[in-house]
Order: sequence, then C-alpha cells, then structure tokens
Amino acid sequence: MRNAAALLLVLLPWVLPLRAAAAGNGSCAPSCGNLTVQYPFGFSAGCKIQLGCDQGGNGTAWLGAKRELGLVVSNVTARALFLTLRPDCSRRLSSSVNELFTDNYAPGPQNTLVMSSCNNTAARGHNCTVQPAPLLDSSSHCFPGAKAENFSCVQPPLVPPSGNRFLNRTEIVALGSECAGLVSAASFLETPAPAPALVLCVMELEWWMLGPCHCSSQASCTNVTTPTTGQQAFRCECLEGFEGDGFVNGTGCRRAPNTKCNPSKNLAGDCGKTIQIALLVAGIVFGALVTAVTCAVYQLLKRRSASIRTKRSTKRLLSEASCPVPFYSYREIDRATDGFSDAKRLGTGAYGTVYAGRLADGRLVAVKRIRPRDNAGLECVMNEVKLVSCVCHRNLVRLLGCCIEQGHQILVYEFMPNGTLAQHLQRERGPAAMPWTVRLRIAAETAKAIAYLHSEVDPPIYHRDIKSSNILLDGEYNSKVADFGLSRLGKAALGESSSHISTAPQGTPGYVDPQYHQNFHLSDRSDVYSFGVVLVEVITAMKAVDLNRPPSEVNLAQLAVDRIGKGRVDDIVDPYLDPHRDAWTLSSIHKVAELAFRCLAFHSEMRPSMAEVADELDQVQRSGWAPSADDAAFMSKSSSICSSAASARGTDRSWGAARSRTERERAAVNASVVQETASKGAADSPVSVQERWFSDRSSPSSNSLLGNRSVH
Repeated sequence: MRNAAALLLVLLPWVLPLRAAAAGNGSCAPSCGNLTVQYPFGFSAGCKIQLGCDQGGNGTAWLGAKRELGLVVSNVTARALFLTLRPDCSRRLSSSVNELFTDNYAPGPQNTLVMSSCNNTAARGHNCTVQPAPLLDSSSHCFPGAKAENFSCVQPPLVPPSGNRFLNRTEIVALGSECAGLVSAASFLETPAPAPALVLCVMELEWWMLGPCHCSSQASCTNVTTPTTGQQAFRCECLEGFEGDGFVNGTGCRRAPNTKCNPSKNLAGDCGKTIQIALLVAGIVFGALVTAVTCAVYQLLKRRSASIRTKRSTKRLLSEASCPVPFYSYREIDRATDGFSDAKRLGTGAYGTVYAGRLADGRLVAVKRIRPRDNAGLECVMNEVKLVSCVCHRNLVRLLGCCIEQGHQILVYEFMPNGTLAQHLQRERGPAAMPWTVRLRIAAETAKAIAYLHSEVDPPIYHRDIKSSNILLDGEYNSKVADFGLSRLGKAALGESSSHISTAPQGTPGYVDPQYHQNFHLSDRSDVYSFGVVLVEVITAMKAVDLNRPPSEVNLAQLAVDRIGKGRVDDIVDPYLDPHRDAWTLSSIHKVAELAFRCLAFHSEMRPSMAEVADELDQVQRSGWAPSADDAAFMSKSSSICSSAASARGTDRSWGAARSRTERERAAVNASVVQETASKGAADSPVSVQERWFSDRSSPSSNSLLGNRSVH
C-alpha cells in the first residue's frame, strides 16, 4: 500500500492533465489530417459538434453528414468555422441549407451565396456586389452552355436589422423554388484597410453552445441568440495571456508559456537568431542616434559661432559710425508691419523688401528688410548706417533706426507717402501728370542734396545709385534722396592726392557713368552723370532704358546727347509740358537740357560738379519761377498736400529782380490760388499708408531695394 501511494504521488502531475483532457473531449478525436480543433469540435461520435473527416484520403475535413456537398472545413477559430466552397453546379441548394443552419452554427451576414439554375425573376431580383460570372471557370463542373443570367446570389443588407447577426434562412429556403443549386460563396473579412477584403469561394459560419454562459474564469463569454429557434446560447474565448478553449466542460484556460528567448541561457538556434537581429537593430539605432546628436550639436555650435562672429562684426562696424543709431527690437518691427504682411509691402528689390509700418508711438515708417545673404546683407546695412547716421539734410531720407537681431538686418526710415519721381514721370501714380515747375523744383532739391554729400560732408560720400526711382517724395512733393546701400566714402578718406577710388562698377543700367564702367574709377563726377540722366527723364518723361524704342534710342542718355547736340531738344520734350506756352517755360527747359548735356559728357573732367549743377538749377528757378494754375490743379488732385507751395520756399522760390510789376502781381494772385487749393486738399486728400514708396524698375545688378516687380 505504501509503495502504491508513493507511485500515485509520482504520477499525479501527469495524470491530472490527462483527466482534464478526458473531461473536455472524452472519446472525441481532435485532429483530421493537418487540421486540429478544440472543444466542442471534433471528428468522432463523442464530440459535442462533430465534423466529418476523410481519414483514408488526404485528411480533408468537411461539414455535415454529406461529404458530396463539398462543404470543406479549412479552419476553426474561437468564433467561427471557415468553409472552402469550390464552384460546383451539382451542389443542391436545399440539401446545403440544412447543413449550414443547425443548432450550433449558421452563416453570418458577411457572406454572399452564389446560386445556379435560377429563373429570370430570381436573377433580376437580386442586385449583388459579387457577380457570379467570375466564379464560373473551367473547374466549376457546371453544365455545358451555362449562362451568367442563369445565376443569382443572396446578399444581406448593408446594415442588418438590430440583433440579426445571420443570413435569413427562410429567404434562402424560399429561393429553393427559383434556384436549384448552390455554386459557391464569398465572404467579406474585416481588415485594417479602409474597406473589408472580399474573399471568393469562402463561407464563414458563426458557432455557439446552447444554454447560459458556462465559461472559465479566465475567459470572456459572448451571448448568442440562435437564428433558427431563438434560444439562448454562448461562446467562450480565453483572455489575453491565456490559451485553451475557455469552456468549463472543456480544457478551460491556462496561462500561456513564456516563449521569449533568454539570452543568458540560449544563444543558439532560432532564439540565437532573434537575439542577434535584436542586437543588430539596437546597434544601428544607437549609432544613428549618436550620429544625429553629434550633427545637432555641431550645427548648434556652428550657428552659435556664426552668431558670435556676426555680433562682433556688428559691434565693430557700428563703432565706426560717428553718430549713434537707435535700435529697434525685432518684435517691435514685426508688430509694426503686421508680421511683414503682404498688404504692407511697398516694393521688392534685389536685396530685400520694403514695408510700410506704424510704430507703437503712432509714427508711420518705411521698413527695409534686407534679404539674408551671408555677410553681404549685414555689410550693406552697416555701410548705410555708417554713411547716413550723421548726415543731415532736408532732402535726404532720414534713417530712424535699425534692427540686427535673430539673423535679420532691418533699416527703418521716415515714410514717404507720395512714392518716387519715376512713378510720377511714367504716369504710374497720381491722377495728373507732374507740371514743369514741380519737376524743376524736385530736380533742384535733389541736386542740392547730392552736392551736400559731395562738398559739405567730410569725408565726402559718393552715392553710386542716383536714379529717379531713388528720389522719393514726401507729403508736399519735396525731394528725398534714398538708398545708400552702394554708397562709398570719397577721396578725402583716402588722402587729398587721390582723385578717385577704384571699385567694381555697380549701379543701375542706363545710369552708370560709362567712364567708371570702363576703367573702374569712381569719383564725384560719376554721380553727376547719373543725375544728368535724371534731368533728361524730367524733361522727356522717358525711361532710362526702354527696349521698346528703336535700337539706337534704347539708352536715353545716348538719345538725349544726340538730340541736344543737334539742337533738336523739342523732339524729346514731354508733350504734356507744352514748352511753347510761354517764353520762360521754353527757355528754362532748354537751359536744363543744356545742363543735362554737360552732365552726360563721356570724360568726367568735362562734367560740372554737383555744386555747380545745383547752383545753375537754382538760377533757372530764380530767373522766373512762379506758381501756375497747373501747379494748383496737380496739387489738388494728388493724394498729398502741397501746403504753402507759393510762398514758403525762401530763396529757392524768390522772384527775379528783372520781372515787371504786372508780372509780379499776376504771380501773386496765382500763388494765393495755389494756397487756397492746397488748403482745401488738406481736408479731402488724406495720405494713404498703402501707397507704394518705390518704383518697379530696379535693375538686378543693383543693390537697390527699390522694387523689381509691381506690388498689387
């Protein structure tokens, strides 16, 4: 007895699993060929749900008592049986229905049944997504001459009624009178894809066990209402981490064994391969991470080093400026321009863009944002700050401050509401053409500003980009010379013995001094030549370069030299000016044309100085300038106000001593008319912030920011 008890204790761990298996399956055979199933399925008489098996053949499992129906079982899961239905026209519908609908399983709504030998009514009565024709191949055993119109299908509605999880058995049985055979089926399988996958020749049957839930504690229970009798049924499925059939009457659920590799015990076989692959992937990821971190640190250090160099360079260049320049933060500038909005854009050039802005104190300003170009943009800003910070003249645009922060280079100027001289000469701005007296005044003021840079600043400054689009107009049409990005210090900075400085030619085509372009010698006479082109523009209202003119007249300077040299000034005068309206207008236009002719001399030593040019223009004004009705009309129609246009210019607008008393009285009356008209315009013509400041005709070869393209 004592030996028997000891033997029982030794065998107990092996006996208990066998008893559990016996309790679950009894005499039920769980395998058929390569297919193994769990409780309640099996392939013998002792199984709760018996399946057929061809043990003598290749181990094919089939459903029901009739093997000839060809309802082949391909797989059994915890939820469904999967049947393979090869197309066969000899499979009878009535016999198949009895095998598909039992007390333990039935087809779910994801199936579509394809039937044969249907009358026309049945064929027309079912609009199926799955067409029978693709299933009728050479292996379908259908009778010769079978036509697609003799086939139909049973397809469930897209949204089955609430609680209806199965095909309607009554409908299928009723179709037995219209269709004789069950050819095949198709099943929609739920997939992660946007649409379910359609599998042909497959039918999915949901199964259950009758009665209330009787599952293992480690299993979930699914309640089912049978489609045939409406009885209560259930189905069990083990929870994650457990394996088994989940039924109390079966093997229940047991914890799944840990199949993960243990690298401390086994580095051979499949486990070793898995570990090797894991280590390789980890090494690659680690290497990539180290590389990415190294690159990020390198870029950070590089940017920081560049930022430090930029700050040092900025401090060095600013220290060279003799006058302090106010600094604005980038946040202030960004807020003033509404985040550099396109609606605030005034113009775009080769080196950046100009925006209208309103500072926190309410002042309107023009913000020139230099396009990042390594150190070139910073050098341009510093050059302009250094040259313009201390110059002070009423006809030079005032630099209000700058911003060099976060990689941005920005200059802030006073706002010019009336755009550029070029825009008015080309009829791109304003309701009326600019009269001669206004043009003459603007030319004289511009000449005084350039003469100031050449003669009254020490060392002198050579602008290098004098053109009509760089002559801005304030609210009273006063001239303001702008854009000193290309400017350079003159000979005094190099020593009095030098008459010029050598530098690569830069500027705008049509305005560049040909001798400077030829020998790279920059002097104050280079600005004189450019201003001579501006004078010709004032007289003719033509563009400095116009490819639409004949080849010999494309360059305005050459055209003017030819016509003026031949005494044919009237050929190129702007028709609007009507030079023959009075003797003074005709005489003054000819005098300005002669002055322009001298400024455009090829040899620089033949040109007058800017001081001489300014003096001659001033004398032309003094010889007989007087406000006219044209001036009043122009000022009243413009968007800005010309206050005190007749009397507030001092010596620039004084009367000539040789004029008669009658002429002076007539001019005084005209002056009062101008003042009254201008005063009326002050209330009716507010300055628009959105009007463009710069012209659209800047050459790509220029550093100028005065728009390359139109701004709409």
